[in-house]
Amino acid sequence: MLRWILFIVFMLLVEIYAFQAIRTITKIKWVQYTYLIVSLLIIIYIIYAFTQFDRSVGQNKMTLFTFGLLLITYIPKLIILLVMFGEDITRVITGCIRAFLGNSDQSFLPERRKFVSQAALGLAAIPFLSLLYGMTKGKYNFKVRKETLYFSDLPENFDGFTITQISDIHSGSFDDPEEIAHAVGLINEQHSDIVLFTGDIVNTHAEEMYKWIDTFKKIETPAFGKYSVLGNHDYGEYVNWPSQAEKNKNFEDIKGLHKQIDFKLLLNEHIKLEKGGQEIALVGVENWGHNFKKAGDLGKASEGLKTEDFKILMSHDPSHWEYEVKNNATNYHLTLSGHTHGLQFGIEIPGFFKWSPVQYVYKQWAGLYENLGRYIYVNRGFGFHAYPGRVGIWPEITVIELKKGQKAA
Repeated sequence: MLRWILFIVFMLLVEIYAFQAIRTITKIKWVQYTYLIVSLLIIIYIIYAFTQFDRSVGQNKMTLFTFGLLLITYIPKLIILLVMFGEDITRVITGCIRAFLGNSDQSFLPERRKFVSQAALGLAAIPFLSLLYGMTKGKYNFKVRKETLYFSDLPENFDGFTITQISDIHSGSFDDPEEIAHAVGLINEQHSDIVLFTGDIVNTHAEEMYKWIDTFKKIETPAFGKYSVLGNHDYGEYVNWPSQAEKNKNFEDIKGLHKQIDFKLLLNEHIKLEKGGQEIALVGVENWGHNFKKAGDLGKASEGLKTEDFKILMSHDPSHWEYEVKNNATNYHLTLSGHTHGLQFGIEIPGFFKWSPVQYVYKQWAGLYENLGRYIYVNRGFGFHAYPGRVGIWPEITVIELKKGQKAA
């Protein structure tokens, strides 16, 4: 109860400052009243929607919309609050100076300055428009990202071998069949030797994927096949289940989804890819996360493999690489992960700058990282979760080419 009171008080404080900016900009009463009514209706809806959240259902279209509405409404207003509060500090200091100097002919607090309110609203427009774009266009702004990696011990027959990686489908969040079909088309256009999917096929329930099975089944099966692993959301851990039996059935159904879209699910196991009498190993572990479910068993998955074998590891959570893989004596040449989504929010200027708040939680959170000649690539995710959009960190289809030799200086 206390958290709801604090939440409401905070929202009201934000609204008071935002209204101060509106009132300073315009004296037209109907504009002010319209703003107040719309803001009140949004507050009522958000509070109502949060009270309707069902832990046995988990995320659904309503929670996606509500969280998006919360962000698009209150992040801009927080910007306004910061600017207007800063002006209030200045006004109080000015008032104290006036009182000290004995300027009794003026009111203690100077009037609000119109240009400050205009600046506050202008700054607030930036996150508002960005979040709006993210919810309408950004979440399906698929990007194909390509990397070429060099290994001196890559078997010669695999020189030029190409991998297409997707991750974090989160099918329960999708709402546009045409955009998803377009993305599947982009996957097929890469004509890679193998397609790998690194987990989170749903948000929670297997049924979320049912309407998308035919679409994802259209991902063409290349010469070396299609393989997948599980992600943290695939275990149904984030909702309350009526019984353990129902949770177990959902988990089995989720594993069955991979077969239905013609992917071979690797469950703490490996397979050998053979080309011209030479082999590389594809290792797939269940989810292993530093602060998440630890079902992955690297030892079991790699049983029988030698240090000198060339190995590609699929592991959903990149923290696995940080804690167990990058310095592992078994020597995993390339690890493919996802999980972070790049928080679906950040700034990227390819080749120059990359930032997202998620980098303060994960050392490896988007793109390619290297340690002593071993690599991890963290896919930014195919779908979206919680916030129904993407800002600056776009949905990704990754294409990696393996080359034998040393990278040119």
